[in-house]
Formats: sequence, C-alpha cells, structure tokens
Amino acid sequence: MSSIEFRKDLFADERDDNLKEIGKPTIRQDILGHVTGRTPYYDDHLFDGLLHMRAVRSPHHNAQIVSLDISAAEKMPGVRKVATAKDVPRNLNTLLSLINFGRDDEPLCAHDFVRYVGEAVAWVIADTERQARDAVAKVRVTYNVLPHVLDVEEAIASGAPVVNDIYPNNSFDYHAKYDHQKIRFGDVNAAFAKADHVIEAEYQMSPIEQAPIETCGAIAAPETNDRFVCYTNTQALFFSLGTTAKLLDIASSRLHFIGGTAGGGFGGKVDSIVEPTAVLGAMLTGKPVKFAWDREEEMQVGAPRGGERWRIKDGVMNDGTIIARELTGFFDCGAYMRLSPYAIIKCSGHIPGPYSIPNVSSNVYCCITNRTPATAMRGFGITAVDFSIECHMDRVAEAVGMNPIELRIKNAYRDGDMKAHRRKAKNTALIECCQVAAGKAGWAISPEAAAQSSLVGGGGDRALIPETLIDEEGRIGERRQGRVASTSPSKNPTSRVAAGVHGETKVGAPVQNSDMQIDAERIGHKMGATEVAVPNPPIAATPTAPTRAPLPIAPPAAAAQPVIAPTYVPPSAPPAAPAPAGQQKPYEPKPYSSSPRPGSSTFTSGYRRR
Repeated sequence: MSSIEFRKDLFADERDDNLKEIGKPTIRQDILGHVTGRTPYYDDHLFDGLLHMRAVRSPHHNAQIVSLDISAAEKMPGVRKVATAKDVPRNLNTLLSLINFGRDDEPLCAHDFVRYVGEAVAWVIADTERQARDAVAKVRVTYNVLPHVLDVEEAIASGAPVVNDIYPNNSFDYHAKYDHQKIRFGDVNAAFAKADHVIEAEYQMSPIEQAPIETCGAIAAPETNDRFVCYTNTQALFFSLGTTAKLLDIASSRLHFIGGTAGGGFGGKVDSIVEPTAVLGAMLTGKPVKFAWDREEEMQVGAPRGGERWRIKDGVMNDGTIIARELTGFFDCGAYMRLSPYAIIKCSGHIPGPYSIPNVSSNVYCCITNRTPATAMRGFGITAVDFSIECHMDRVAEAVGMNPIELRIKNAYRDGDMKAHRRKAKNTALIECCQVAAGKAGWAISPEAAAQSSLVGGGGDRALIPETLIDEEGRIGERRQGRVASTSPSKNPTSRVAAGVHGETKVGAPVQNSDMQIDAERIGHKMGATEVAVPNPPIAATPTAPTRAPLPIAPPAAAAQPVIAPTYVPPSAPPAAPAPAGQQKPYEPKPYSSSPRPGSSTFTSGYRRR
C-alpha cells in the first residue's frame, strides 16, 4: 500500500473521488516566484524617506521603571522621534480581547514595570537603522530590580512574587471560578484502587522558538484620505488590524493592511506587536516607518511555543485495559496571557488522548512567569500533551509487558464510544493507523490485533456516561492564600453528578447575514445532514473491516424563510452603562467611518523585486 493510498475498504463514504488535487503531485501555484526570487515580501515595498524604528528593551526579568531619560537620544543625528508609553493611545491589550476572552494585561510599551527580558520601554525612530541603534544606546533607564519567577509551579504557589497585577494569582481565571481548567468523568480514585498497576510519570517540554527565516516586521506609511497603510508578514491579517485599531484608538476603517507571503511563521507571526508599533511610528512622524526585529530580537522577544509540564497517572489491568487516567498540566504563558488560555482549552479537549477510558480527571493550569510571552506553534495546545500521552503509553506497555501497538489498539476509541467530554466518538481511525504503521515499520502484531476495527466494538456500554465525582477545589485565590496544597485533581469530591448527564448542549450561532450562508452547490462539498446523496460504485467489504453505514439523508426542508439582516445601530446610539466599580470595562471598537477607497501612499516608490 502506498503512503498516499486511502483506506477505501474502510472509509468508502468519507469523501467522493471527484477531487482534483488531493493525492497528486501538483505544483504549488507560488513556487515559481519563490525559486526565481520574484515573490514579493513586505520588505520589498519601497518608500521614499523610509524611517527606521528600534526598541529600547529591558535587561531584567522583573523590575520597576524608576526613571526614563530620552533627552540624549533625542539629540542624536538623524533621530526624528523617541516614543514612549505615553505616546500609545490605549496602552493595554490582550490578543483575545477581540472575541471578548480574558482581560487586557499587556502594554504595547512598558511604563511602570518590565516583566520579562526584552520588553520594550521606548522606541527610537531615525533616518537610518544605524542612527536608530546608536540613539537606543543613549536612552537611560533606571530600574528597581525585583524578585522574579521562572518555574510554572513556583509561580502559582503561595508566596510567589506577583508577575502581573491583572492576574495576581499568576494563573488565568477559568469560568470566573477556578484557577485551572477541570475535566471530571467517572471516579478515578475508585478505579485506581482496583487497578492491577498504577503507572505515574512526569514529562517536561521546553519553550521552542519558531525561527522563521524572515523575522517579524512591518512597514507603515500615511496614505491619502487620512488613512495608514501597513505592509506586514502577519499570519492573522484581520486580527492584526483589529488589535492595531484598539491599541491606537482609531477606527479600523482608517487602516489599510496588506499581507502576503510570510517567510516562515509556524504560528509565531500571529501576535500583533510589530504592526501597531510601525503604524504608531507613521502616525507620530507622518513618514513611512519600518519596524522589524533582527535575529537576536526574534530569538529573545519573538513569542515561542510555551514550555509545558505534564504529570500522568494511569490505572491499568493486567490485560492492558486502562481504567483510569489522571493528568495535571502546567502551561507556561510567560509574562502576559496572549493566546495561551485558548491553548489550555484545546489541550483539555484532547484529554485523555484517542483512548476510551471510563474514568478521567485532569487539572490544567495557565501559569504566568517572568518569561517571554508564549504564542502559537504548529499543533498549538495539542503537541505537548499528545507527546506526553504517547510517551506514557509506551511506559504502560512496558509495565504490563505488552506490545505497545497492541496496547494502543486495545484501548483506542471506536465509533460510538463516549469521550470524557460527554460527546460520542465518530470517524475514529486510530486502530487502522496503528495497523498500517505496524505493517510499514515491519513491527509484528498479533492476528487478533490485526483483525480489529474502529467500526466494531464501540457504543453499547462504552457509550454510557458514568456517575461522576466533582469538586470545588482550586477556586480563584485559594492557592495563593495557601488553602490548596496540591495541584493534582482533588481526592475529596464534594458532590456527584448522576450517570447519563450530558450537560449543556453547545450550538453554533446563526449567520448574521444571508450572504454569509455557505452555498453547498457553489463550493461543491457535502454539508452534513443537508447533503445530497451521490451514488458511489460498490466496494467490496473485507471480513475484518466493515464499511461505514451511509450517512442519513435529511428530509426536504420547508420553504425557506427570508433572512432579515440585523439592524445597524448608528454611532450616535446611547453609550453603554458604565462598568461596576472594580470591574474592567470591555473594549468597544471605534465606529466605522465611511471613507473613499484606499488611496496609495504618496511615499511609495516601487518594489524591490521585479
């Protein structure tokens, strides 16, 4: 079987065989530009009178800014402007605020405290990069160095120095209730008590820099029509535009963001830091400004994949059946939250791995330390926990004296199994993946394991939701007060949830406008229950791997009702009620202001590559 062959004997109805590119050696449409050097990057846009912006950065993990003297730097040759925190209109942000998640905790420019090595405390804008660098060296900052914390567990322990006053417990607040994200399914403590083996281990992953060939950067310039254009290598163009509008306190309609080819990103170019900085420079000088990190900055202040620590404890029977799994995870988000709280939600969604385990319990912490803030990287929130789980599976196999692939096949999800999140497993395929991997690696497995199927043996008793023990341990602030001794899931449940309880069903929000409704005929793909049946050629089923049942066809829909677009509320609408005392008012974007089509910058002089 080739590496690109689909298991049509097992997944005959997963997709139609009318796609044009999948499985074929199609040439990338952008490859010619790459190999000939003609692909335009953000830095290939040329501007007359381009200014260069460099950051003054903290040498300390944690320190109070006592004084900031920019007078000598302002007198240096070629310097147009030395900017500080007072020049940032709204100098506090969190990257997830655009979806109303979390609290604003990170300044674009530090003004009272620095919380990691490399945090910006000022910027110099000059005619050349050399002049900007020379002026940066003339900025004098007096610091009062404070204790810092770099270990995740030390950070959330009682008595640790507070890294960020917005989150004084050095952890993200989940559901406005707990200092961690919980999962509870069944009774792990009772299961451990009857297990033949209990295997525990800890796994540590260090932060990893994405190391793109092209470092993070942007060029911003004034446009006509009172707008600003920004050429950037961001991986999240509208995210960067919205964040810039918020930090600079302007309507997004005044920003003209142009993305394009990124010279490597891997998740490291979703943090919107360079774009608002470059646009701020253009606003302060009225000239085109380039703000780009050099390699040292990319490695020091470029947000890495956060370090993670995982403790896994499994209760296993002699035949290899895993009957309980307990996980305790710590995610190092660095000094500011950015995207990390979302990563914890994702990794919790992958617990306990692709395995059917009747008793599962986990605590996962998003910990604040005096490290560089973390961000996305390939498999964001998933890679480390899955790596830890699979390492632990090998350890379990060794403890019970079992073939590690057969252990995975034995415990793998089958269609219809109940997951720890109270959702039924579907479209499972780990068993088949293990069988194919064993065959390609020449790894011997038993005939019984080779005959297993993800389509057989699931559901039934395996689809039941057990009675579950829950607890209230780990409420916000308790750990810092010394009232919680352990970070592991509680051994003292406070109540029980009856068997079969699913919890609240989550449904997708309806589209806001009929133009946003996906047209199945236009895109040429099936769409769940609304799909139209397309006959497939008959496929012979194998004795050990039955084919999937055809998807149900929805009955004809009733006559469509007209979709009414939401009423537009003009900017003159009454302002929202003020936030209660002590509660942070949520960010409200500037109202959209109608303006002519984007006008090109009068400074544009061409492109570097032809």
